[in-house]
Amino acid sequence: MSLFALDKLVAGYGRIRVVHGLSLAVEAGQVVALVGRNGAGKTTTLQAAAGMVRVFSGSLRYRGADITRWPSYRRARFGLGYVPEDRRIFPELTVRENLETGRRPGTKNSWTFERIFQLMPWLAEIEKRRGGFLSGGEQQMLAIARTLMGNPQLLLLDEPTEGLAPHFVRLIGELVATLKGEGLAVLLAEQNLAFINRLADRVHVLEAGELRLVGTTGELAANPEVRTLLAL
Repeated sequence: MSLFALDKLVAGYGRIRVVHGLSLAVEAGQVVALVGRNGAGKTTTLQAAAGMVRVFSGSLRYRGADITRWPSYRRARFGLGYVPEDRRIFPELTVRENLETGRRPGTKNSWTFERIFQLMPWLAEIEKRRGGFLSGGEQQMLAIARTLMGNPQLLLLDEPTEGLAPHFVRLIGELVATLKGEGLAVLLAEQNLAFINRLADRVHVLEAGELRLVGTTGELAANPEVRTLLAL
């Protein structure tokens, strides 16, 4: 049984269906990527997994439980972490205070301040700086770290490298690779194909909310249809 699975998911906003019959699975220690043009349904898929948009039909299973109708807070408590595209850092709170808002105490192998700062030592250097004074790359790293404080087994990452300097793209890639090596599962929506190629075990190409292609990075790199679907 997969750690996380979507089965024939139909999801969207209000009465509008954006994702049409999507199925995929993520195992522990895997990075599974969603790629596609803007509006293809990548973010909607992650938000459906996080319990933030309407699910019309289909199912979501996580750690053996059917979570299709669970509210988002219950999914978070069950070990599903979501890092939104817009980061949603609290600008008036310090780095440490932002991390505290994501902390879920009382669980085994808990992510602590010490463990976060060991993994991302530069965060310790700016722990008293307010979120509103961080660069985009620093905010993205903080958003990931804050989600880790909730001790997820599955991390939903929405466009983590968008608009970032190459230095932070490299740091985020190294961070995801480390988390993957520790057994964390990642469902990633991303447009940076070079970033995906270094990390993803499997790639799903979406178009207009439907799954068009699926395969390893090597298989899809050799498929000329991918460039057409992504408008490269």
